[in-house]
Amino acid sequence: MYKHFAISLFIAAMFITACNKTKAPILVSESRDLEIIDSIMNTQQEAWNNASLEGFMEAYWKSDSLMFIGKRGINNGWENTLTNYKNSYPDALTMGKLKFTNKHMDRLDSANAFVIGQWELFRATDTLSGHYSLVWKKLNGHWTIVADHSS
Repeated sequence: MYKHFAISLFIAAMFITACNKTKAPILVSESRDLEIIDSIMNTQQEAWNNASLEGFMEAYWKSDSLMFIGKRGINNGWENTLTNYKNSYPDALTMGKLKFTNKHMDRLDSANAFVIGQWELFRATDTLSGHYSLVWKKLNGHWTIVADHSS
């Protein structure tokens, strides 16, 4: 009887602990990290709107392990991603003006974050839009996109 009571008490304690974790206040460092990521994305948007694909790509991990998932499938590598952008957007006219709207930002731990949002591309002839999910990792003290799924 005491064994069942102890097990029930343990399960109840675990449940209460789990519930309290989800309601914990946002830590200052967590909030600051998300502000930094948002700022980097604003810089990316500015670079795009100034027709600088290289500037836009500064936020991405300069590695062959960078993963970009788009409507044509999975693309690996920073250089490949930049080349694909250059082929798809060869000039300022085709690049148009980009607007990011982050819908959800979550710092998973001190070195990983996840961002979901909407992108809009305003051009003279049309307007395109879609959504993105970004995996951010803090590498060498800097937040960097390591995976991008945009559609």
